[in-house]
Amino acid sequence: MKDWAAPFVAAALFAFLSPGVILQIPGKNQPIGFMNMKTSVAAIFVHAVLYALFLILFLVVLHIHLYV
Repeated sequence: MKDWAAPFVAAALFAFLSPGVILQIPGKNQPIGFMNMKTSVAAIFVHAVLYALFLILFLVVLHIHLYV
């Protein structure tokens, strides 16, 4: 059996943490922007850091596994 947790968690986090899709931290005119579909270099950096931290949390700290 293969462990499918890593690809599923990585793909889901990538989709939800893309800047401007659901939220943007930091926003252009306010600290947090919701569904504005715009991005900036600062937002890309913040979302990349959050993506890495959540990926480490789910895969290393919590040991999430999904066997199919």
